[in-house]
Amino acid sequence: MAIRCLPLLRRAPLLSPQPPPFFHFSSLSTSINQPKFKPSFTRCCASIEESAPSTLTQSEIPTLRRNSNWKPMCLYYTQGKCTMMDDSLHVEKFCHSCSIELRDGVPELKNLREQKFDYFLVLDLEGKVEILEFPVLLFDAKTLDVVDVFHRFVRPTKMSEKRINEYIEGKYGAFGVDRVWHDTAITFPEVIEQFESWLRVERNEGSRLWTEEGDGRLNGAAFVTCGNWDLKTKVPQQCEVAGMELPLYFMEWINLKDIYLNFYNRRAPGMLSMMRELRLKPLGSHHLGIDDSKNIARVLQHMLTDGAFMQITAKRTHSSPSAVRFLFQNRI
Repeated sequence: MAIRCLPLLRRAPLLSPQPPPFFHFSSLSTSINQPKFKPSFTRCCASIEESAPSTLTQSEIPTLRRNSNWKPMCLYYTQGKCTMMDDSLHVEKFCHSCSIELRDGVPELKNLREQKFDYFLVLDLEGKVEILEFPVLLFDAKTLDVVDVFHRFVRPTKMSEKRINEYIEGKYGAFGVDRVWHDTAITFPEVIEQFESWLRVERNEGSRLWTEEGDGRLNGAAFVTCGNWDLKTKVPQQCEVAGMELPLYFMEWINLKDIYLNFYNRRAPGMLSMMRELRLKPLGSHHLGIDDSKNIARVLQHMLTDGAFMQITAKRTHSSPSAVRFLFQNRI
């Protein structure tokens, strides 16, 4: 079941049972922070402003939320598993949308260029040993907004349960989202199967981002990453671990850092440095994949309104999938 539009917003998860898989979103705001305390859980968990006192108690959090202009993100919703959409209190407390507002000062979009692609799939994986999180935001090149999301937590298959628990506690416990990870994580092959179902959903005028009957590549869309690691290194490694072939739609991508370097003529080694240069305030929690994807989408939106042209920066061939060809002479 699709739900319209999703906001690029600061996240904090939310624990609720299970409904629809795929959806669209709209409306966002918020600030990237490393939480200064680990929230306690009942039916939800939240992250708070970095500037908030570290002595803040759980009972004080609702007041802080009411006085701020953001709501924590429901991480069950981003995975199509929130069953509390009819609960007005739940909907009032937690964000169930993920779109990004156009920045001020560009009402006419006079620098906007026609793009080769209709959609950009903003991807930012998490997990060093195995992939732990697989978030993809569908960014419309014409509306300059996020119109759909695919988000899954990924359960490693080559690690002991004890090691997984330690790994997740160390990575996601800091954000207070370890419970939602354990509640929802599925294996990588399952993620890819669900991702391909999502790619086959009809978009504008019945078009699909991908079909099995085609040449295996994306239709009118391209992946956008912040660096080459996600698709050059990590996805192929994970496919090898899972004993599966690398899907053809992962064969090429746009490294936003290379586009940034060639468009602005200045170097930015990462997402935060690009945001700092563009005077964009980071939103959510850094190294939570869904939040980083939202921030990368905001950088993408800013660059498009400045007149940047997005094109493939790296690709590999089916005959030699291990060899990556980089298409820009000047690159990070």
